[in-house]
Amino acid sequence: MAPHDLRRPFKRPAISDQQRRRDLSLLRQKQNRLDAQRRARCLASSVLSFQSEPKPPSQEQSHFELELELEIEPDAEEHQGPATTYDVRQASKLRGTEARRWFAKQLMLPEWMIDVPPNLNTDWYVFARPAGKRCFVVSSNGTTVSRLRNGILLHRFPSALPNGARINNVSRSSQSYCILDCIFHEPDQTYYVIDMVCWAGFSLYECTAEFRFFWLNSKLVEVGVCDTPSTFHKYRFATVPVYNCDQEGLQTAYIGPVPYIKDGLLFYNKHAHYETGNTPLALVWKDENCSEYVIDTDSKGQVPNQQQLVLELQDDGRLATSDDPSVIFGWLNEDFIQKTGLHAGNLLRFAVNDGGLSFVDGKLEKADLQYLGQSNRARAFADSYSKVMFQYIVRHSPLKIEHLFASIGPLGDGDIASHDVEMAA
Repeated sequence: MAPHDLRRPFKRPAISDQQRRRDLSLLRQKQNRLDAQRRARCLASSVLSFQSEPKPPSQEQSHFELELELEIEPDAEEHQGPATTYDVRQASKLRGTEARRWFAKQLMLPEWMIDVPPNLNTDWYVFARPAGKRCFVVSSNGTTVSRLRNGILLHRFPSALPNGARINNVSRSSQSYCILDCIFHEPDQTYYVIDMVCWAGFSLYECTAEFRFFWLNSKLVEVGVCDTPSTFHKYRFATVPVYNCDQEGLQTAYIGPVPYIKDGLLFYNKHAHYETGNTPLALVWKDENCSEYVIDTDSKGQVPNQQQLVLELQDDGRLATSDDPSVIFGWLNEDFIQKTGLHAGNLLRFAVNDGGLSFVDGKLEKADLQYLGQSNRARAFADSYSKVMFQYIVRHSPLKIEHLFASIGPLGDGDIASHDVEMAA
């Protein structure tokens, strides 16, 4: 097939405003100068002092559940209000849903790729995402702590990170701390570092991904963090190979060998700051060749016949995603809410019926949903819009690796409208 033909296989109507939000995120970075140093110090203190110490989730949980779920303390409330902005002292006292909400919002969470960004080959990095547990790793006061995105303690151990072990010849000042965004890969007991938030007390929140990745690779090698584990460096750390998203880089990330199990591809905009919460400046994409889990599975590890999604019930009966602002998928009438004993804040499971999802001018107009019941109580968030859409197009007309290659082909100019695939009605 000629490159020109590959670039223009089908046409599909827009199903999101992902590109508009990417542009707004980049503009917001220029306009808003946050107190990044204060934020980093608050997060480091919270990771170290967080009081909730239950055991990590069971290994028997499905991959889908492990991303967001954990065992709730027996006295945890069934319902908590929406996440709030806390300082370190308040955050350390949180429990249950509120604790998970607060901690989850400290990570930069990628959206799911439902359209191909323009200038993919010039403005983006790509790398193979390790399968495992997403977590923060913080070193301070002679110890190192890792916590899952829900706040649960994963490990407490000595490390070669700055001020990460009592043997370190680094100042024990409270100003000397390090925060890494990692994925813990259980098969080889390795922390794969995918981003650097703070190094030796220097905040990197407002630094571009290009700068953060440069520091990540250079600083970890300098202090021997990637060395073989030892008495004062219990776990191995490793970096992931990051590539420019050109033809060669995308191909290497997609099919190249790595020392870990792949779970899709991660794309980072080179100009993106470390933005907490969901961001369209980081994207995740999967297919069967680079991930074991492309379509969400149920608690038994089986792919359900119908797509399932989780939405949050709001005060007025609306069913919303976890986005800010949220996307509304429908309403429940007051009689049904009263009859079932539901209340605002409940996370509810739905199946997508044969009517599917309908779009007008890139916006969701109608969703044919069937109520299945309340979500697992351990879950903290509804699904994001991009995740629902990714799961929908995977089942109907997936965004394939050929479309990604086509957008950065020799004849490509970054115009993505020409290689959208046609959505099933």
